[in-house]
Amino acid sequence: MTVQRGGKTVYGASVGILMLETRFPRIPGDMGNALTWPFPVQYRVVRGASPDLVVRSDARPLLDTFIGAAKDLVASGCDGITTNCGFLSILQDQLAEQIDVPLATSSLMQVPMVQATLPPGRRVGILTISRETLTEDHLKAANVPLDTPIVGTERGKVFTRDILGDAPEIDFSACLEDMRDAARELVANNSDLGAIVLECTNMVPYAADIRRLTGLPVYSIYNYVLWFQQSLAPARFALELDDPRW
Repeated sequence: MTVQRGGKTVYGASVGILMLETRFPRIPGDMGNALTWPFPVQYRVVRGASPDLVVRSDARPLLDTFIGAAKDLVASGCDGITTNCGFLSILQDQLAEQIDVPLATSSLMQVPMVQATLPPGRRVGILTISRETLTEDHLKAANVPLDTPIVGTERGKVFTRDILGDAPEIDFSACLEDMRDAARELVANNSDLGAIVLECTNMVPYAADIRRLTGLPVYSIYNYVLWFQQSLAPARFALELDDPRW
């Protein structure tokens, strides 16, 4: 007889995603499109947390709302929590204090790990949706060195404007051009780059194009959550202890 332990409401969806309250379209690759994930996830919308508020203002006054949504995901059965905005690194410590499962608020948290993989003399660069408002507080919360090269997409035509403006329609081909332009600027101004981390979760659909353009490894919230999921629900391999290859 095999006995299973209960205690959850939902099973088989270990990762919970805290979503900003938006209406803009989300294509596959965007973490807010459930088709992006090769495993089930659970979502909760944090009411009142608009992209403009979180990125251009300050998410900290909404801490209690984020805590409530995170606890709701845990109560539903999630074994780990992430978010869909890199600027939420600023809530990492306070939010982690209030929930009893692992928390990965931001793609920026990968920067120290990626840096450790690079050859001497190479460093990580960041592409962000808003360079002007990505503050030292956001970087320190994710343990990102303050001298890390950072380029934003604000000077582009579409990406920053329509994501932060929560536009009901978006030209994703134009977004790709904005991403390419920002990546070119980051590489042109920093000859010592060894890798790129995408701060914004909406940048994931363009990661392959940035990799092709720059020739550099590109890290995003997508690969971060894949790693996160593998810790929460490790792959199972058949063990045949009498196999002579052991």
